[in-house]
Amino acid sequence: MTVAAAIAARDPDLLPSRRDEDWRWTGLRELIRVVPPASAAVRDVAGADALADLGWPTLVFANGRALEEVEVAIPATGKGRFVRRFVSAGAGTAHHLEATVTVGEGARLVLIDSFEGQAGDYLASAALSFDLAAGAEVERIVLLDDAEDAVSVARSTVALGAGARFHQTVLAAGAKRQRFETHVRHPGEGVNVRLDGAYVLTGKRHSDQTTVVTHVGRDGVTTQLTKGVAADQARGVFQGRIVVERGADGTDARMAHHALLLSDRAEIDAKPELEIYADDVACAHGNTVGALDEAAIFYARARGIPEVHAKAMLTTAFLGEVVERILNDEVREAAHAWLLGKLEGLA
Repeated sequence: MTVAAAIAARDPDLLPSRRDEDWRWTGLRELIRVVPPASAAVRDVAGADALADLGWPTLVFANGRALEEVEVAIPATGKGRFVRRFVSAGAGTAHHLEATVTVGEGARLVLIDSFEGQAGDYLASAALSFDLAAGAEVERIVLLDDAEDAVSVARSTVALGAGARFHQTVLAAGAKRQRFETHVRHPGEGVNVRLDGAYVLTGKRHSDQTTVVTHVGRDGVTTQLTKGVAADQARGVFQGRIVVERGADGTDARMAHHALLLSDRAEIDAKPELEIYADDVACAHGNTVGALDEAAIFYARARGIPEVHAKAMLTTAFLGEVVERILNDEVREAAHAWLLGKLEGLA
């Protein structure tokens, strides 16, 4: 049962439901009784000002279709930087898209994937794949900016060659239901994976970041840091699973999720998991959910800082740790600006 299959058949019974343990907090079958009709093809969509400032080559997908038949493929030892915009512009419709990224041996890629809602009440699905050859490096930032009343699900699968590096940062603003999955098959062999995320949720927005990293070989490294804030009646979901298979000795895997509740009616659900079947590994996970530090707020107010500004400063600093881990300067600045824009909605 997948969202793509449900869209193709227009059959809501094919949607994942809360009875599926992996979808217990983001079930769709209970929410969607009728699958919307297919989105119409469009040739023009509004620009994205923040990304246009970068001046990078941009590929646009609108309502599940590429406006140009181009895929991201970086040859061996090459370098590239791209923006991919996945735009939903058909109100009350549904669409699915598939796209691939291939990075040759020793090549370097910096990629921004922007999911944008330019209409309302849509159902969007995306299947994205990454294939990194030996020694390849990818830094990916994902901006999830769906419409408030939309349902959006994206699944990324990552295959890695020996010595590759895959670094990802997901920034999410939520939707009626929003889910972003990342599945990594980690071969060990000196491969380094970083999967970070941050979410800023207001109103009744819902965002789910789910990751599964499966270590199948020796001497692999995975680090994860996800932070989020939920206000009003919003709901944040984090599900992280790291699996270390037999024979994957020498694995070093660390996962942490920390969240702030800014309202008594907001909700955070977190499920970090480790499944370890190998010896000689260094694995750990941590999870905290709490409120802003009242002592820090009092300290700031005692020095003349209004309470609303003090809370904004503390929240910005809390989430800023995720953005600061982005290596590329241009991407880090764009991510910081995007995050600040979402934090303004908390005031």
